[in-house]
Amino acid sequence: MRRVLFALAVSVLAPLSLISAQSCGSSSHSVSGSATAVEVEPILPGAVSVDEYIPLIEGKKVCILSNQTGMIDDNTHILDTMLSLGINVVSILSPEHGFRGTADAGELVSSSVDEKTGVPVRSLYDGKGGYPSQETIDEFDVLVFDLQDVGCRFYTYLTTMTKMMAVCAQNGKKMIILDRPNPLGFYVDGPILDMQYKSGVGYLPIPVVHGMTLGELSGMINGEKWLPDGIQCDVTVIKCRNYTHHSKYVLPVKPSPNLPDMRSIYLYPSMCYFEATPVSLGRGTDKAFQMYGHPNMIGYSYSFTPRSIAGAKNPPQLDKKCFGVDLRTKPTIDEINAAGINLEYVIDAYTNLNLGSHFFRSFFELLIGRDYVRKMIMDGATAAEIEARWVDDVTAFKAQRKPYLLYAE
Repeated sequence: MRRVLFALAVSVLAPLSLISAQSCGSSSHSVSGSATAVEVEPILPGAVSVDEYIPLIEGKKVCILSNQTGMIDDNTHILDTMLSLGINVVSILSPEHGFRGTADAGELVSSSVDEKTGVPVRSLYDGKGGYPSQETIDEFDVLVFDLQDVGCRFYTYLTTMTKMMAVCAQNGKKMIILDRPNPLGFYVDGPILDMQYKSGVGYLPIPVVHGMTLGELSGMINGEKWLPDGIQCDVTVIKCRNYTHHSKYVLPVKPSPNLPDMRSIYLYPSMCYFEATPVSLGRGTDKAFQMYGHPNMIGYSYSFTPRSIAGAKNPPQLDKKCFGVDLRTKPTIDEINAAGINLEYVIDAYTNLNLGSHFFRSFFELLIGRDYVRKMIMDGATAAEIEARWVDDVTAFKAQRKPYLLYAE
């Protein structure tokens, strides 16, 4: 039965994950602009390798930490697979945006019961610090983690994984990570987090774009002793197949409501800082992270009006006409990826609005991870001058992470 299911999963998932491979350039975030798309073996996430992880959980009480991205193929969720194989799934843990991935960013999500299966869903985003109750911890033997990350330090699934590694280590629980490709895994960029700014959107001393899968980061977390008191989590990583750090992976399922497609994901490392300003980045439209604007920005012909929609019920500048910049078609994807983190967008809005220190909120440092970025922007530095400050961080981190990489660079 297991082998039949595995073969079916591979045959169905394969067409979803065809990729084009591009080689990284010599700089910290450059990508070869002349590379042409070539057909390669499809990338398969760890969830497809049923034969590898089912023997590890048979006869155990299992908790699954997943959401809408935890798919084996375009129709089958990891939860359904485990239940069909007779695995005793006692509960589900859900991260930011909920188990179905429909809640707003930061929105509190109540615990519930999965309507399809009847399995209890325990929310980690219920305002209790991102940890499950002791009662929930006591009821499982093994935690199976299957979330699609997007490769940025401030995307909260990494924080969720780190906290759950600590929980499992402190309570003698086994953890299995079904690894998934990093859509930004082909470059490293940004400053390493100054841990005085540690928060839910910056939990580890790593760059903004770390270029690692969550499976790789789990090994680094253990190896660098980043868990409380240096404790170690008993974790097994089920690796992706046919993935390398040169790969460009197109996500078959959007990871959260406001990252609708790959353009939003590629722009995300450059655009997320607007969350700590009065400027809208397009939440409340169907192309969030692909535009920016404000009602008082001048000199722009492009405009958009954020509305209350699913996944963005109360977006910044709700129902106000914003003037600004349209990034839906330009720059090209290759240009976005070659630039890496591009602070020109934030600098442009800062200069145009002329609000001085009122442009920034304290959340800005939590996102960018260092105090010098705000200061340099206010002093009139260019994006290139600011980015030069973190080049050494990138170099140091790439050397530090090397022993923990599971896939070829």
